[in-house]
Amino acid sequence: MLKQHLIVVGDRTVDLAREALLDGRGNMVPLRPRAWLVLQCLATRAGRLVSKDEIMDEVWSDCEVTEDSLVQAIGDIRRALGNTGRVALRTLPRRGYMLAVDGGPTDGPVFNIAELSASCAMPHLSIVVLPFANLGGDVEQEYFVDGVTESLTTDLSRIAGSFVIARNTAFAFKGKAVDVRQIGRELNVRYVLEGSVQRGGNRFRLNAQLTDTETGSHVWAERFDKPAADLLDMQDEIVSRLANTLNAELIKAEARRAERSPRPDAMDLYFQGKAFINKGVTPTFMAQARDFFVRSLALDSGNIEAAVAAAQVDVSAGSAFMTDNASVHFEAAEAALNSVLFQAPDHPRAHMLLGAVQLQTDRPSEGIAECRQALLLDRNLADAHGFIGLGKYQLGRGEEVEQHVQEALRLSPRDTRAFLWFMFVGMGKLTTNADLQALDWFRRSLEANRNHALSHFHFAAALALVGQRKEAQSIAEAGLALDHSFTVRRYRINAKGNNPTYLARRERFYEGMRLAGVPAG
Repeated sequence: MLKQHLIVVGDRTVDLAREALLDGRGNMVPLRPRAWLVLQCLATRAGRLVSKDEIMDEVWSDCEVTEDSLVQAIGDIRRALGNTGRVALRTLPRRGYMLAVDGGPTDGPVFNIAELSASCAMPHLSIVVLPFANLGGDVEQEYFVDGVTESLTTDLSRIAGSFVIARNTAFAFKGKAVDVRQIGRELNVRYVLEGSVQRGGNRFRLNAQLTDTETGSHVWAERFDKPAADLLDMQDEIVSRLANTLNAELIKAEARRAERSPRPDAMDLYFQGKAFINKGVTPTFMAQARDFFVRSLALDSGNIEAAVAAAQVDVSAGSAFMTDNASVHFEAAEAALNSVLFQAPDHPRAHMLLGAVQLQTDRPSEGIAECRQALLLDRNLADAHGFIGLGKYQLGRGEEVEQHVQEALRLSPRDTRAFLWFMFVGMGKLTTNADLQALDWFRRSLEANRNHALSHFHFAAALALVGQRKEAQSIAEAGLALDHSFTVRRYRINAKGNNPTYLARRERFYEGMRLAGVPAG
């Protein structure tokens, strides 16, 4: 390979003969040995994409390390390069790194700085969780605070499409005053999550905030006040709630970014589609979401997350009785999800959605098992608990639905899908003649999200059955405004199973909807 002794990178010089990085005055810039070897590897291939595997094989050939070591070395190099580090040393997500220089060896395609900056934007949904601050200074509490940080790092990495900086790199900033914009440049991430934990008497207070590294503005903030009972149980609950909330907030933030992009890529389109799914379940929202996922897959046919999300649209359309033949949607979703699981057998949401299909195609026991498998793969997947509750309803065990939904709410009390869980409990209550409790749960469903026609029809049925005909008719009309094609006949012919108890108890819904003025069909 062609080598030259001096390679200029902005106001720094890589001197290969002396094995040193020099500043503008010729003074040596300190670098740890492995970081120097990474820089040397990139400098001798300047202007080329160098894969992570290639770097790891060359620099750590004598030992086994994780990718964390490479990420930490890259951070050291960026700091050592100073103001030019962010532009000159670029991350190409999931591919590798590239060093753009003013002069140097090239045995591959050369990219100038402008081209490189345009092609190597920060990865989608990229985030670093900085070590939370222990405000009380209690040494015994330190392990709990660090545990929250480490668990969040792990759990956020499960979010579809996320790029999360490893724990070892993040902890290099522990106890230091930080500039989130500088961190964004050094680590090439869009978001920084930071927070603090304080104990007062028998209670803990945790504050967390998410910041956009490009603008420095806050995207989201949350505070948790919890009794200091079992610390490990509390840690799990706080982490799961934070992870689930951040999932929704990050999707919204990425969708807003994508709207401003003149040339959206496959993941931009995916996040925009996810934002429509999170708005509610109506024919309009589902059509808009589907369009984004189709366009995403047209750009990248291997985009597994877009494929799973497109299957979710079919699951939602079939579940909400948007057509007379719901089986068409379930068959399409099942085929797509089986294809995904062939490629990615441990994809938790794919397992959960396959379970949802099975629940509603007369295979409730298999569906519940798939949802439990999803929870083994991602303990924070609150929606899986909700679907297990639905499975109990399909089995004619409506009295068991609430306990599963309560578990979902423990993990994610303000989840974008909570309106569905509330509806599931209401359905279970109505089929066990707990009509007043059913009314409360259906009302909660509409308060959580009014963009779901089926919640309106179930609520209208319950109101009519307890004699509140006027309000029932008003609620039914609101549901028909969202889905004008819905009829009692469609609801009847698309029963989601043949369990005798389930079918017998379902008769109450037909009568209630009829009394509420839902078209017979």
